[in-house]
Amino acid sequence: MGIYPHREGRLNCAGDERWRDLLTRLPEGGAEALGVSVRGRTQSLNDTVEEYAFARTLTYADEEGRRIYERSLQFVFLTAADRLYPGRRVRIRHSFAQGLYIDLPTVAVTEEIVAALKAEMQSLVAADLPIERLTLSTEEAKEYFTRTGQTDRLRILGYRRFSHFTLYRIDSLEDYFYGEMVPSTGLVRVFDLKAYGEGIILQMPDVKNPSRPARFVDLPHLLHTYSEAARWHEILNCENAADLNDMIVSRRFREFIRVNEALQERSIERIADQFVESGALLLLIAGPSSSGKTTFSHRLSIALRVHGLRPVKVSLDDYYLDRDSIPRESDGSIDLERIETLDVDLLCDHLKRLVHGETVNVPEFDFKTGKRAEHTHAFSVEPGQPIIMEGIHGLNDRLTASIPAHMKFKVYISPLTMLNLDDHNRIRTTDARLLRRIVRDNLFRGTPPEDTLAMWASVRRGEERYIFPFQEKADAMFNSALTYELPIMKKYAYPQLLSITEDSPYYTMARRLVKFLNYIQTADVEDEIPVNSILREFIGGCCFYKDED
Repeated sequence: MGIYPHREGRLNCAGDERWRDLLTRLPEGGAEALGVSVRGRTQSLNDTVEEYAFARTLTYADEEGRRIYERSLQFVFLTAADRLYPGRRVRIRHSFAQGLYIDLPTVAVTEEIVAALKAEMQSLVAADLPIERLTLSTEEAKEYFTRTGQTDRLRILGYRRFSHFTLYRIDSLEDYFYGEMVPSTGLVRVFDLKAYGEGIILQMPDVKNPSRPARFVDLPHLLHTYSEAARWHEILNCENAADLNDMIVSRRFREFIRVNEALQERSIERIADQFVESGALLLLIAGPSSSGKTTFSHRLSIALRVHGLRPVKVSLDDYYLDRDSIPRESDGSIDLERIETLDVDLLCDHLKRLVHGETVNVPEFDFKTGKRAEHTHAFSVEPGQPIIMEGIHGLNDRLTASIPAHMKFKVYISPLTMLNLDDHNRIRTTDARLLRRIVRDNLFRGTPPEDTLAMWASVRRGEERYIFPFQEKADAMFNSALTYELPIMKKYAYPQLLSITEDSPYYTMARRLVKFLNYIQTADVEDEIPVNSILREFIGGCCFYKDED
């Protein structure tokens, strides 16, 4: 990632010089550049250079650079699909490992079709066609979308409060994307295509080695969970942001919330049934940040009570090692998410003794001192009484090595967002989780949004290391996303994000969230949200956090 030196005044360059041209004559070079960040604002390499100071190149090593690449490669795919199957619908559904899952609803995907699409994409890349940016007035955009039959774009346009609209063009195909593109198709050379399920995986470059496509990872459990979410959207009759906004405006949103919650409750009951049928005694729950693990574990516990069981919870917090005994990283820091921060041997011993009916003396960790307290508390379970354990390493067998596999039941939980802005602009699961985290941290921990944004990269690294590699080991997956949540979360998050100014190092992240929230209407219907809803964990009013009367 090239960081330009700060200089006084402007760089001596022609008044209409573009970043792409400027980079070719800088000592730092710009062969890997995908865009430029200037005071936190992302600019295209085709943009005119107006300020040199505080500018830096964006490459595939940057989150924003990867988004530019993905967006541009996606457009190349859509262009190839339009050439081979003109007028056919294409839907960019969701992320899938280091790729995108794409659906062609009216085309039966075969290996031959995928090979033809890949060859057409390679032809577009080899031609190095310009990717042009067009600015239209709202009226011009409406006329264009009407003429081309893009009803989803036309509907969502009515909810934008801006007077202009940006389209991109490759050859004769014009399309809308919210965010910058690379200047030409030749800059997205690395990719792969694979038929998978009923759709296609568009594989991105490997993050660790962008010179080659990322290795395909078969994730059948995850694909099934996404497919179930797609069925839910059919039941809810809500595919995109325009559908959601229409329900708010037409006062149908309250019923929509009720059906959302009923579908999620049914999913929890089904997981409880699976656990009972498995005959397991240890129920392990894991998932990335802001998935709603705590509320889910409470609701699953209640569902098990309906089966006549009386589950108890073992807290991993009690098994933390003293902070001063934890090995440090090479830079001297402590990674508190590593499994080595836990007394795994003691936990395994206690779990083994508990399932055999013994009483154990559980330690207590004092977070103020960073050490284990001197006192312990006795703990035991009755024969057949389930033990619930929730934590980041719940799916890692090292944590429960003393327990036979048939006695363990693992649940992976994550909010797998399926609601997109339109067919070609998706709302990322990571962005939806980040919104949850921003709101919860601010409401209940007094944490400013910038502090949450500052720690997000570290949180994501921990998830990539300690959670995602184990997700397919789960016996059940629970999608904690609620299709109705963004209009609720916007009320809390939007003002906080707007308060982050251009001089903040996290302005780019904030603007990214603001951009897609601009398309979402706010809904003030919190009295309709059940007190046991996953969403209550983030906005407050959750019944599981109230003291008994």
